[in-house]
Amino acid sequence: MTRLKPSDLIPIGEIARRTGLSVSAIRFYEDKRLIEPVRSGGNQRRFLRSDIRRLSFILIAQRLGLSLTEIEAELAKLPQGRTPTAQDWQAISAAIRARLDERIAELTRTRERLDGCIGCGCLSLTHCAIWNPQDQLAAEGAGARKILA
Repeated sequence: MTRLKPSDLIPIGEIARRTGLSVSAIRFYEDKRLIEPVRSGGNQRRFLRSDIRRLSFILIAQRLGLSLTEIEAELAKLPQGRTPTAQDWQAISAAIRARLDERIAELTRTRERLDGCIGCGCLSLTHCAIWNPQDQLAAEGAGARKILA
């Protein structure tokens, strides 16, 4: 690793201000090993400026529905000790694109089925598109089979 200059590092309070995260949230992500601070001579946490982008990625990925385990796996692909390049971030984007496309398709199907059901007005279980007499769908597995499948 190249020798870092003091200006390459920022304290935890500054990274909290820049990301909008609380200091405790940053420590949580540190505990989960999603980011790794450098310790100063006085044992204070200092972060690379590129950790701002890592933390921002964590926030975005969580909003997209990725678990911390999935986020950790993606961040593990990034280099340690240097600022990730555009190509590094593109590789992560490509890796999660298929998961996002599947999620979008699932949400679209669910919205359409719910819209149809809520707006149906049939008022008859014999004509209801999601009615499940005698729980026949239980053999197919748990969950809202007709809505989420």
